[in-house]
Amino acid sequence: MQESGEMYLETILILSQKGSVRSIDVCEEMGYSKPSVSRAVGILKNGGYISVDRDGFITLTDEGKYVAERTYERHRVLSAFFEEIGVSKEAAAEDACKIEHDISDETFECLKKYIANTKK
Repeated sequence: MQESGEMYLETILILSQKGSVRSIDVCEEMGYSKPSVSRAVGILKNGGYISVDRDGFITLTDEGKYVAERTYERHRVLSAFFEEIGVSKEAAAEDACKIEHDISDETFECLKKYIANTKK
């Protein structure tokens, strides 16, 4: 899964927590054109990460939900950690968005353990 796919899935996850999701919602949230989102939706659907019903509503499959939740957790943890060490909220969110796609599972798990141990 490439970074762009993870970003789409994460966005769909976040939007789905507020209600039903359609391609236009993803366009508005991400600031992308309809053709770009349509192409990405097709790729994610063919990859088995989402399903789209006949009315155009998008649902994450189990695999899509796994990837989205994993990416979103990384974003939340990294943003909070950066803010905790003094980074502004805006910069923390921006930097977390860049790192969440590249950080290894091992490093992320160690970071979570470190954060948990320092809060005791």
